[in-house]
Amino acid sequence: MSEVFRQIGTPQRGGIVCVVDHASNRVPADITLGIPAHLLHEHIAVDIGTEAIAELLARDHAIPAHIAAVSRLVCDLNREETAPGLVPEASDGHPIPGNVGADREARLDRFHRPYHTALAQWLTASEPTLILSLHSFTPRLETSDAARPWHVGVLYNQDERAARIAIPLLEAQGLNVGDNLPYSGRDLNYTMNRHAEGEGRPYLGVELRQDLTQTPADHSRWAAILADIAQRVASALR
Repeated sequence: MSEVFRQIGTPQRGGIVCVVDHASNRVPADITLGIPAHLLHEHIAVDIGTEAIAELLARDHAIPAHIAAVSRLVCDLNREETAPGLVPEASDGHPIPGNVGADREARLDRFHRPYHTALAQWLTASEPTLILSLHSFTPRLETSDAARPWHVGVLYNQDERAARIAIPLLEAQGLNVGDNLPYSGRDLNYTMNRHAEGEGRPYLGVELRQDLTQTPADHSRWAAILADIAQRVASALR
């Protein structure tokens, strides 16, 4: 469909859709990051588990997905165009030498703008009741000793409608739920700020801890949990 994104499933007007900004670790052949290959399988390059979960949501739970197809190390699609981290020169203590002096405008034109233009058109066509924004987080940053004990975090900026409904539902599943943790959606929420809050669309921003998103069984479990929670939140918002 595009080198920047793919879309799975057909949105139904007034339904639920999923958006996954950091689903892929793909680096185009003409871009050299200058990092060890193993780092492409770490959290700095990809939100581990989110692509598989989104695919299951679309296939088994009728929640279509707009999924990024390029690594956040090439262009971080969940950053403002002016953000320094859009083309990161370092991430969690790891230098990204191939991005030093990179042509930001070229990356914006090639990756960021097409991704968001397509997402805007997709959402306008479907006008969903709820957007599920799916990310994952590492249990501990390499540059910090602070533990991140939450199984799942619910993020939001100004629009807390879906979050306030979802948090107790997730807690009822026996999950340790971070309320605007492991980081705040008031600090980092570009895609949802633009396409949800900026358009008055309710959204549920979810962060899953990556040691719980490793296996096919993990993916199936989270897809089932998130589909159930999203449907209950959407029903409450209607």
